[in-house]
Order: sequence, then C-alpha cells, then structure tokens
Amino acid sequence: MAIFLDSGDVNEIQRFKKMGIIRGVTTNPTILLRDGLKGGEEALKERQIEIARLINPLPLSVEVTTNDRDEMLRQAIEFAGWADNINVKITIHGPEGELDNLEVVHLLETEHDVRVNVTAMMSAQQGLLAALAGATYVSLFGGRINNMGYNAIEEIDKLRNLLDDQGLNSKIIIGSTREILNVVEWLEAGAHIVTVSPNLLEGMIVHPYSKETVRMFLADAEKTSNQ
Repeated sequence: MAIFLDSGDVNEIQRFKKMGIIRGVTTNPTILLRDGLKGGEEALKERQIEIARLINPLPLSVEVTTNDRDEMLRQAIEFAGWADNINVKITIHGPEGELDNLEVVHLLETEHDVRVNVTAMMSAQQGLLAALAGATYVSLFGGRINNMGYNAIEEIDKLRNLLDDQGLNSKIIIGSTREILNVVEWLEAGAHIVTVSPNLLEGMIVHPYSKETVRMFLADAEKTSNQ
C-alpha cells in the first residue's frame, strides 16, 4: 500500500493508475461535489461503479450518505454489492456524537462481510476503538489534527504501536493531507496509507531542479547532435 488517490474524477484516476503509483482510491460526497458530480443517487452509483471497475483489484472507499443506524446498514450493504473491491466509509460517530456508528461497523464486518473504512477520526484513541470494532481501515484526518494544534505524527505513532501491540489488523489511513511533505513523514510515522489529492500527487513528482536538469540534458543533447 502507501498512496490512495482522493478523487472522483475518472480522468485523473486513470492518469495516475497508468503510472502505477496509486494503491487505491477514496471518495466522499465532498470530493464528488468538488469533481462535478451531478444527477443524484443514480449518478453517484454509476460513478462509483465506473471507478471500481477502472481500478480493480485496488480498493475503492465509498461513503454512506446518512447517519441513521438502519439506513447506514442498508446503504453499506448495497454499496459493497456494487463491486468486490469496494469498502464502505462510516464516520466514527454522528454529527452530535451519536454512538450507533461503531455498532454498525461491527455488524458489517462480522455479520455482513462488508469491509469498512472508519473515517473522520482525530485521535489515536478513536482509531483504537474503531479497530477493536473490527474496521478494516481506520482513517485519521492528519491535516485537521495539525490545525487543532496537535501533531498528527504523534497520533499516528501511538495508534500504530497500539494496533501492533494488540495484534489488530486494521490498516491506518491518514487523510486531510495539506502539504506534500506530509506524505512521507506520515508514512514514516507508521501510517499504512496516506490519501493524496491529484494536485499534491503531481507536486510530489515535479521538482523545479528536476525540470532544470532535464532542460540542461536536452539542450546539451541538441548541441552534441549538431557537432
């Protein structure tokens, strides 16, 4: 694993998949709106199925659009049935701190054979509880943790140590990536996966000194061919 692409843009996903540098894709309603999705539930379904087919067998995270307990279960089972490589994103708790979500996660993982990505977490303690509930992936929002004045690296390190010590198999995903330097430092801190937007991933590839060097090589090659 290592890098998941945060995108609902099929062209962007295809571009980076052809490079062989992504190991999965994550989406949510915010990402899909940003990438221009219109047409309601049917358009959502069609886009997610298209992405799942495009990246198969790499995993695709699809987020439920409700926080009602029974509807979360229904949606998660439906979404997971769209393709074998889909896992379902469920937030750690509801908008007012409702606690049904981890019960839903546990039911999906243990009784419905649905792989779950628990998301919107800001601390190692939340990640540990999501892992204990059986989540396949536990997602911390690194950029938001840093914005609150804490250090995401410390939370990643604590969570990775807890998972390893307790023999829990959940994979740590770090999202809300704001800077290119976050990617390597968070992987080094113990994250299994960092999610990256297309513009940040492009920024990881392109370096001004590399551009300068390539220009020099090409200019010297042209001089050589003219001698």
